[in-house]
Amino acid sequence: MAGNSEIDEGFYSRQLYVLGHEAMRRMGAANVLIAGLKGLGVEIAKNVILSGVKAVTVQDEGSAVWSDLSSQFYLGECHLGQNRASCSLQQLSSLNPHVEVSAHTGPLDEELLLRFQIVVLTDSSLDDQKRFGQLCHSHGIKLIVADTKGLCGQLFCDFGEKFEVLERDGEMPASLMIERITKENPGRVIWTDDQKHGLSDGSKVVFSDVQGMTELNSIGPVEIKVCDEYSFSICDTSSFSEYERGGVVTEVKQPFQLDFKPLSEALHDRELLILNDYGKISRHNTLHLAFQALHDFVKNKQRLPYSWCQTDADSLLEMVRELNTVAEVEQLDEAAVRLLSCTARGDLAPINAFFGGLAAQEVIKACSRKFTPLKQWMYFDALECLPEDKDRLAECSVTSTDTRYDGQTAVFGASFQKRLGNQKYFLVGAGAIGCELLKNFALIGLGAGEEGHITVTDMDYIERSNLNRQFLFRSPDIGKAKSEVAAKAVCQMNPQMKITSHQNRVDAASEALYDYSFFKGLDGVAAALDNVEARVYLDSRCVLHQKPMLEGGTLGSKGHTLVVVPHLTEPYGPAKSSSSNAIPLCTLKNFPHRIEHTLQWARDQFEGLFKQTPENVNCFLRDPGFVERTLSHGDVEATETLEAVWRGLQDMEAGGQRPKSWEDCVSWARCKWETLYNNDIRQLLHCFPPDEVTSNGLPFWSGSKRCPHPLTFDPKNSTHVGYVMAAANLYGQTYGIKGTRDNGSIEQILEKVQTPPFNPKSSVKIHLTDQEMEEERKKESGDAEKAQLEELKGKLSSLKNSAQMHPIDFEKDDDTNFHMDFIVAASNLRAENYDIPAADRHQSKRIAGRIIPAIATTTAAVAGLMCLELFKLVQGHKKIESYRTSYLNLAVQYFVLSQPSRPPDFQVAGKKYTLWDDFLVEGRCHNQQEITLEDMLQNIKEKSGLTVSALYYGPAVLYMGQEERLKKSVSDVVKMVTKADIPPHQKVLELIPSFEEDEDCETVPPIRYLLL
Repeated sequence: MAGNSEIDEGFYSRQLYVLGHEAMRRMGAANVLIAGLKGLGVEIAKNVILSGVKAVTVQDEGSAVWSDLSSQFYLGECHLGQNRASCSLQQLSSLNPHVEVSAHTGPLDEELLLRFQIVVLTDSSLDDQKRFGQLCHSHGIKLIVADTKGLCGQLFCDFGEKFEVLERDGEMPASLMIERITKENPGRVIWTDDQKHGLSDGSKVVFSDVQGMTELNSIGPVEIKVCDEYSFSICDTSSFSEYERGGVVTEVKQPFQLDFKPLSEALHDRELLILNDYGKISRHNTLHLAFQALHDFVKNKQRLPYSWCQTDADSLLEMVRELNTVAEVEQLDEAAVRLLSCTARGDLAPINAFFGGLAAQEVIKACSRKFTPLKQWMYFDALECLPEDKDRLAECSVTSTDTRYDGQTAVFGASFQKRLGNQKYFLVGAGAIGCELLKNFALIGLGAGEEGHITVTDMDYIERSNLNRQFLFRSPDIGKAKSEVAAKAVCQMNPQMKITSHQNRVDAASEALYDYSFFKGLDGVAAALDNVEARVYLDSRCVLHQKPMLEGGTLGSKGHTLVVVPHLTEPYGPAKSSSSNAIPLCTLKNFPHRIEHTLQWARDQFEGLFKQTPENVNCFLRDPGFVERTLSHGDVEATETLEAVWRGLQDMEAGGQRPKSWEDCVSWARCKWETLYNNDIRQLLHCFPPDEVTSNGLPFWSGSKRCPHPLTFDPKNSTHVGYVMAAANLYGQTYGIKGTRDNGSIEQILEKVQTPPFNPKSSVKIHLTDQEMEEERKKESGDAEKAQLEELKGKLSSLKNSAQMHPIDFEKDDDTNFHMDFIVAASNLRAENYDIPAADRHQSKRIAGRIIPAIATTTAAVAGLMCLELFKLVQGHKKIESYRTSYLNLAVQYFVLSQPSRPPDFQVAGKKYTLWDDFLVEGRCHNQQEITLEDMLQNIKEKSGLTVSALYYGPAVLYMGQEERLKKSVSDVVKMVTKADIPPHQKVLELIPSFEEDEDCETVPPIRYLLL
């Protein structure tokens, strides 16, 4: 941010939801040195520059060589022999206009280091690490050391003594609605929220809005002791007043200090090693010694071990054993040491991407003091990526050949590189993860061979908020298709790439394009999607076509990866989809108790007033069958819809809501304010007064039910007027009436507006649960309601010649369109009704806009892990132990890598199957004539020994013993039963059988019937 206190919220939008404004302001004062600009160094630099520190200097004395091109994405063949830092400077500088980026091509020395608050060393000797580490520690400079060798890497942090962490994990403070507080020593707090508190012993909380036991509202932070998931104890409350109702308990985040040892001391402290892969319990201790030995090897021989040279591997192992006479590691993994030696010359893009994300996150922690730093060593390896028959990798097969893949063939050999180049992959999504994956694909050469190809699709277009983490895009690209720009960018990184870009959504509507033939030509699929529904759909297509899938996702500092291997691992499937977090409708309508509830209510208001009603009006005007179709949805819903359409078309003078002027729009908005924030609340309190009690004698307004109060419009209140301003402008837009931002003109109109009076209604039914609401909707309407519907139909028939409306699609990122103005005002006014703390525009935008917090560091790490799994898929690994599912949280250095789950099995007539199994039937004979239904059933009988008793195609019953259908072709039976033609692109029919041998079986393998 180049030292500016003003943060560019448009550019840093998604990252701000991860770090917050204060942390980013602290980052804006940080000067960072990144030493070494090979693949790992440029990854760290890219992520740090995108994050928004003040300035970054990249240092490298070396010149580009062929092996650099396998992971340094800002170097090309034209840069060979030139300084790496100088060649990369222009591209790095273009990543973020708010960060000063410079290059230093001289050596590292004390004078240089003292100019920075944070120093990152990559590809450095152990002697330099110790020397500069001591210097940094004694001068309060935060030091990060990162190094990768082949499929292994290390990360070290020293942030000095008494380093203060202001916020441990970045999670939102727990906030809970109180159900009851006991009067005893210690007092116990119980709540009714269905979410667990996530607090621990020693956490501190504050109380607010407690009625009765008001002493708690003013005593400041209280330390708690957890009783169970839904209660905890506090201080002595025996002398306090009796608890009556209400109240919110909120967690208070506590800063803490950490002491770090300098590298020379930490080198000998095994307690500072972090375990991350529970399938390799002793590996981190071994690698700690192996990296030290590798430094000694290089110092003695002035080179790294030769690739797959067993003599060098023997030498390195002997050096590790010597170090272990002092370290005394009980379970030395000697095989891992040998593999490190054999692969140390490798320079792999996925490993560098992973460590580049981790190291850059530590830089952010160092300058922002947000999140818990690594304390202090972490090792990681992906040696399981090597061929399962790795003995074939002789020294001669990995010799350098002066190609851009030398850093990769040093590990895997030339034959693997050819196989990788000939892969055909489908990448769905070209956003943050998609950009990182495409970069990795280009560096490793996926699809860059003679027979290889990558297809990438993304329906989105580039917005300014994308630039902070989707690093292939620049400001001139705004408004262009993501997939097209990303494809061109990576082709510049590796001109050998063969990429086709699409702008299609992958769903049922695009199956004509992404059909059987398309999937048959693929080797695999990579999912870089941001929603569960799309992942589940893509996974179902991969299962149908028996293709592997790589999947990854992020949420702020958290990330996950999953590899789906046909017949070996469990598919993504509905089981992986998160449970619904939908807010109950009765809560939104009458009983909100969180700001999330009022924001969702405001968003629903926006959709109903400015999108759904105008769309319904337009449908009514152009579709003669609209009314009858609406009536089929039930009388209650039909009445609501048709009445809204009538009001939208009828002039205000005739009792409708169709405006003719700007003044009408303001009048409508003011009356809407009065209805929502005064009259509706008074009606609710008329039905349930503040002193209402339940049948059990308990207060009705308690626990999660907050007792509301009506608001009185104040023309001097900016939120009140802001609502009218935004609502009037949006309402005007739906009718093509031009609005204004002039408060003065609105104030003059407001003086003349007559608002609807409050008339309490005893017949109003307030639903306490969604079940009650649903039952009310299903109830048969009485004569009066049916008469009202008939009257509506008659009134609407006279309005067929009205002008169409203009529906508005919600757009959160345009601060000039009144959308977020409306949401913020509408939500905060309702929050005021219910005494819920208001949310500022930034927080409101995240919640109402359903923004996924994102940061470049997590994205890079996740994409790196996904591509490590890609290596295994390309080699065709058959052992499930070779694959990894990963979960990480960079905020707290949480890593869990584990073996994927096997697909669950089920039995049909005593035989085991999994979700990957099916009965594949070729639909045509050798003469291209389609087989009959009888032929297909016989085919199934011969393959499985099972007799089909019934056959289903979706909800349609194709066969249940009807003999007359047996002689018809399968497609003719489908057409006859469904009364529809089979789409020409549909080459696979998925049929669900039932078998005589096991008719009670609920899960059976489907029949895949090929129409080819």
